[in-house]
Amino acid sequence: MPTWQVILLGLIEGLTEFIPVSSTGHILLAGHFLGFDSPEKTFEVLIQLGAILAILTVYSAKLWRMAIDLPHDRRTQKFVAAVVLAFLPAAVIGVALHSLIKQVLFASPMLICVMLILGGFVLLAVDRARLEPRVHEAMDITPWLALKIGFFQCLAMIPGVSRSGATIVAAMLMGTSKRAAAEFSFFLAMPTMAGAFAYDLYKTHAQLDAATIRGIALGFVVSFIAGVIVVRYLLDFVSRHGFALFAWWRIILGGIGLGALLILG
Repeated sequence: MPTWQVILLGLIEGLTEFIPVSSTGHILLAGHFLGFDSPEKTFEVLIQLGAILAILTVYSAKLWRMAIDLPHDRRTQKFVAAVVLAFLPAAVIGVALHSLIKQVLFASPMLICVMLILGGFVLLAVDRARLEPRVHEAMDITPWLALKIGFFQCLAMIPGVSRSGATIVAAMLMGTSKRAAAEFSFFLAMPTMAGAFAYDLYKTHAQLDAATIRGIALGFVVSFIAGVIVVRYLLDFVSRHGFALFAWWRIILGGIGLGALLILG
């Protein structure tokens, strides 16, 4: 693993994990054109730990407040139950389809480019739609609504779809404001990414050598730093500007990727 490639991929992971552009799609495409390859795509999954810790760092005060309120505050209890329910579909389907996802879907850069483009148009349409939000705070998302969002999150097992994009679009279509949808996506990322990290580590730990572990550690640090920056400023950006910038980025990148694949292979 060349160090500059590890740093670049870690930076891509941290900058794209929480915006609706598909961090996995970006990393896999970059790895394809750079000739970067890790056994079972382990590096690409495990450096997500840096992004997980970025959320925990930025939201540490809020998470601590929720932990204190959880035993006696009904609103906090409902929100934690909502996050858990939203996580369950991805946990079950992710385990059941783990081999298909890693060995087939992750190995298709053409699929990634197509999904980037399609997802960009979907995001653009939703961003321009005149939706009337009924839920303005992430804490007010009900467990039933959260479960439905969780099923949409499973679409992100197709690289290029975007986990945050699927959850944000689903939440907005079901009556949640842009800011609340993005913040709920942050909270849902914690168990989802932690679960993916733990399960992938369990499945592939025997294949990790010292060089791979060093590369993962470096990628983790870089993704953590970049992730902190994104989490700190994304909600305000989304509230003011919406998702059009991310939609056009997906469409342009997917188009460039398709062209490159057709020309270069």
